[in-house]
Amino acid sequence: MNQHIPLPSTGNLLPIANCWWVNQNQTYTEEISGGFLWSPKTKSNGHRNQFYDYMTDVRSGDIVFSFSDTLIKAVGIATGGAYSSAKPVFDKAGDNWSNIGWFVPIEFTELARPVRPKDHIDQIRPYLPEKYSPLQENGDGLQSVYLTRVPQHMAGILIGLIGREYETVIGRRQDLEQEIVCSNLEAAIVGRTDIGPTMKEQLVKSRRGQGLFKINVRRNEKACRVTGVSDPRNLRASHIKPWKDCTDMEKLNGCNGLLLAPHVDHLFDKGMISFTDNGDLIVSPLLDREILRRWSIPEVLNVGSLHKQAMFLAFHRKWVLKK
Repeated sequence: MNQHIPLPSTGNLLPIANCWWVNQNQTYTEEISGGFLWSPKTKSNGHRNQFYDYMTDVRSGDIVFSFSDTLIKAVGIATGGAYSSAKPVFDKAGDNWSNIGWFVPIEFTELARPVRPKDHIDQIRPYLPEKYSPLQENGDGLQSVYLTRVPQHMAGILIGLIGREYETVIGRRQDLEQEIVCSNLEAAIVGRTDIGPTMKEQLVKSRRGQGLFKINVRRNEKACRVTGVSDPRNLRASHIKPWKDCTDMEKLNGCNGLLLAPHVDHLFDKGMISFTDNGDLIVSPLLDREILRRWSIPEVLNVGSLHKQAMFLAFHRKWVLKK
């Protein structure tokens, strides 16, 4: 069962599954940019290594603190479990490692203000694990460590030291959890006995912005409201009220959708933008305005009346839009 750890900088309680510490002194550049962890399965002599064995314990949604050059430089979220993989190319490491090992996909966020644990070791020391600790008592790192567990209370201290930047990681974790929920709901539709195969197919397709749902949306929408792109092959039928929150009929209702260019759909789905009923663009305060500039989206924009979608937009503004 997930526990809750106080976030000292904000006072929030954040759910955390498992937390990990990875020592990336040799592999930081490749693993952070590539979005993964990789380790051999055993030592070069064929013996077990607990720090490699831990790779198989990582699960989707787990949090990973990346330590390199005495600093926690990044925090990641696991997007899957470990699987057997050939060794990636490392510029400065790996010559003596076996060619097959464990690969774990991780979505990393580099910190604008890295944290030096040694500077805060008096806070951290009481929560260092007795066995397989990521740090020495004096706060120095351990060269022998690759991946190891971070106890819940120690994780709480690290989160507090990282501060607001950690909220980006939690937001991504919540997105992943929602995706898992939707996938499970989609699978559950296939097993339902109260609807026929045609309805099942349409409901599943609606989750992916396809089939009858997209047809119904196109009856109201002719182009992306933001970009003006009209070729439906380059547009996504995006649910306004999220699919997981909809009734069967709402999943297929054309008024519960907008045709959006993929990058606009991404912002809308993640709650970074929304719209008033009159069509004024609403931009979340959490969205980096530089993204709008680079994607040529005006910060002040009216896309035309959306009164047909008003009921669903009200839900989106209240429950999806990040405030």
